[in-house]
Amino acid sequence: MTIQTRVSDEIWRDPAAAPAERVRDLMARMTVPEKIAQLYGVWVGVDAAAGNVAPHQHEFAAAPPDWEALISSGIGQLTRVFGTSPVAPEIGVRAVARSQRQIMSAGRFGIPAMVHEECLTGLAAWQATAYPSPLCWGATFNPELVERMAARIGESMRSLGVHQGLAPVLDVARDMRWGRVEETIAEDPYLVGVIGSAYVRGIESTGVVATLKHFVGYSASRAGRNLAPVSIGRRELADVLLPPFEMALRAGARSVMNAYIDLDGVAVAGDPAILTDLLRDTYGFTGTLVSDYFSVAFLQMLHGAAGTSAAAAELALAAGIDVELPTVDCFGEPLTEAVERGDVDVALVDRALERVLTQKCELGLLDQDWSPDPPAISQERVDLDDDESRQVARELAWQSIVLLSNNATLPLKPGRRIAVVGPRAHDPGAMLGCYSFPLHVGVHHPDVPVGIDIPTVLEALRDDPAGYEVSYALGCPVLDGEDEDIAKAVALAENADVCVAVLGDKAGLFGGGTSGEGCDAKDLRLPGRQEELLEALLATGTPVVLILLVGRPYEISRQSDRLAAILCGFFPGEEGGPALADILSGRVNPSGRLPVSFPGESTNQPSTYLAAPLGQRSEVSTLDPTPVFPFGHGLSYAPVQWLEVKHSPSPWPTDGTCELAVSLRNASAIPACEVVQVYLHDPVAEVARPVQQLIAARRVELSPGETVTLRMELHADLTSYTGRSGQRQVDPGDVELRVGASSADIRETVRMTLEGPRRQVGFDRVMAPDFHQ
Repeated sequence: MTIQTRVSDEIWRDPAAAPAERVRDLMARMTVPEKIAQLYGVWVGVDAAAGNVAPHQHEFAAAPPDWEALISSGIGQLTRVFGTSPVAPEIGVRAVARSQRQIMSAGRFGIPAMVHEECLTGLAAWQATAYPSPLCWGATFNPELVERMAARIGESMRSLGVHQGLAPVLDVARDMRWGRVEETIAEDPYLVGVIGSAYVRGIESTGVVATLKHFVGYSASRAGRNLAPVSIGRRELADVLLPPFEMALRAGARSVMNAYIDLDGVAVAGDPAILTDLLRDTYGFTGTLVSDYFSVAFLQMLHGAAGTSAAAAELALAAGIDVELPTVDCFGEPLTEAVERGDVDVALVDRALERVLTQKCELGLLDQDWSPDPPAISQERVDLDDDESRQVARELAWQSIVLLSNNATLPLKPGRRIAVVGPRAHDPGAMLGCYSFPLHVGVHHPDVPVGIDIPTVLEALRDDPAGYEVSYALGCPVLDGEDEDIAKAVALAENADVCVAVLGDKAGLFGGGTSGEGCDAKDLRLPGRQEELLEALLATGTPVVLILLVGRPYEISRQSDRLAAILCGFFPGEEGGPALADILSGRVNPSGRLPVSFPGESTNQPSTYLAAPLGQRSEVSTLDPTPVFPFGHGLSYAPVQWLEVKHSPSPWPTDGTCELAVSLRNASAIPACEVVQVYLHDPVAEVARPVQQLIAARRVELSPGETVTLRMELHADLTSYTGRSGQRQVDPGDVELRVGASSADIRETVRMTLEGPRRQVGFDRVMAPDFHQ
């Protein structure tokens, strides 16, 4: 059947018409199967035999879809053309063009599919730059640099014909045993929001759609188990888990992905209170809501909220999900048949379809002159890991590595005899998180080269211009190990001037590592025999510098005072090895700050610095949750001098601002950095509040001899919290602004009185300060 009307009569083809008119016109022409086809993705190339890159993937990939039959009605999304197997970008870009042509030719309307890819630590494609993990972004306290990185990622995606990226992850880390802590940015909602918003601005500036993950509650699962139930109060949801999403929506994110979990017994994928009432009606979100992989089917399979696939589809649509990812299942034949029988209201389909087509219209996919040929198709070689991208990766690695302690051993003097020991010392994968392509997909293709250069710590130190005399021993693998290998490492350390022990995690998926999705920890002790190895090295008497390459903080309180120095890198990316060598040698001054607290001896006690008074150290409990290294902590080779903190006079209007000015000086002969942090302490409130909570932070770079004054304007909205009424409010009364270099290193306490009426504030409140330097 063909459409007989002239193009001039088809409003949906007219780029000069308003998107709403175009979409309305197109929808009126579509059949039910054509409408529903726009609401699902198709994952071509995935199979049940390959290793898992998504939960329960094998259960949905037993039979490959009939491509010709599928595209006859159109397709909403193409899933991971580049991120499913090692595909050379030159080949992948032609495959995208070929698939789009087939889709456009097969359907009556010639509507191309949106193409989406994972992009958490860079585009998840073979030969693409592997940037540092999100915890590293948080450790930089540098949203501008994160925005640069995201723009580089977006430019790569756009050049390949990719329209949507499934990032950033805005879950606030709550229990460090959770495997996906490495994908989070921090344990603090303000820092997650500021850094996550920067990522959104960077991706969206290239025309690629950013997708916020995972809305909402995923990281608060019981006992830190992946996809476990979540039972939290409305204040934890409103004051800790939701603010990063609110900030990122304001930054321009055009897509949101639901969380897998059930929240107080209600599966989020089927909850209109979360996905419609809150996200759309309260926040005013008008973009697309895509399902996390297979989460529509999970309404039946895992949550028991639906008895059939059709019922799961209806539940998801009614809640507000627009697109089923990654591949056609519940939104395919089950939904189509249910709508045609009258069991599911077609209005639910139309509501989702309107959002999907509006986004395609905004992306130009409904324009007659839209070309299926991506910009990179004309290139003989597509370079996804160019010098500029690697430089951004190096800068992020430099700024994210945290010096936790140092007894003057670092920086290392040139020519020293260094024993490099440990399971993470000579493995390129030690630098990468679980959503990097080499570990997410490449591990299932061991015969294929990694595709990018990832120098290890050992290689970087051997090549270092400082001329170190370097020897190496494994010591033990990440898990298990042999006594004789530990003995060899000890012998090597005994004959060295200094031992560099490189320990930590192996990132992986669903049991394929010690960190990553589906790789939850039973406690926070170093995996395997690594703590035993570390004790044996300390017993030699040789100074031991510990480098942690980890996806979560670990409990090292028993060794921390005996170590010569400790550096932490939260999977610092492909340039992490050289960046660590730059810091060890002193060519770069360490400047990272902890985005998560390092626990003390209570290794099984999940705790973040955001605890209320009863969550702090107490005489009524034998367990002390005080961290050994607190949130915001980080040392330097050239500490910055704090000169003075000035502030505007009290009172502070409940609808106005106060001003702080922090003066800093670098008296050293090398460039230095300070991260100025402002914490709010509210001594009296309607509900138990955190003892202190970050409301402002700014990274300040200082040249040798330079003095800088950082000025910030803090709106009273930053003191708001969710009161007993369930509404967010600003209270009159006394507060403290604790200004310092970490949550435990407060340099000045400013006491202010908020004066005026109590105010209720909402989504339009001020969520970040204004800075001037």
